Amino acid sequence: MIRTRSSIPGPNRTDRRILALLQKNARQSNREIAGLVGIAESTCSTRIRRLETDGLISGYHATVEPTALGIRLQAMIEIQLIRHTSDAIDLFWSHATNLPEATGVFHLTGPNDFLVHLLLADADHLRTITSDVMTTWPEVGRVQTAVVFEHRVSPQLPTDTK
Repeated sequence: MIRTRSSIPGPNRTDRRILALLQKNARQSNREIAGLVGIAESTCSTRIRRLETDGLISGYHATVEPTALGIRLQAMIEIQLIRHTSDAIDLFWSHATNLPEATGVFHLTGPNDFLVHLLLADADHLRTITSDVMTTWPEVGRVQTAVVFEHRVSPQLPTDTK
């Protein structure tokens, strides 16, 4: 039987509570999480390992203040490719995801093919990346830059969608 996305069982209510708690604070102990969810510590530990194994938890991260690392500018770069072949798309993915300044790369529909979120030291750094790097990639047809004035992000995904 071929399983489609809709036929794969999702996490149950307890798993969703565990996911929500880990997203709020991944440094909580297993004991704390088990107590908040109302399950035994051994059960909680088993569920977390299963969520990791099943790919629902892909990692644990620290949020770092960008200015502490000398990052004073963020930009969103809109990219149009010259051709929309698989090779051109794959080449762009390779170039963009290997760019140390790129914190997010999005493949889009619409007038632009990709959107790249960059973290940069200053405007000169932005000019260097867009003019001296991105425009030299053979698959790139057009580069358009938008400076980010402010960036806010939700640190967690919705876990209670049902």
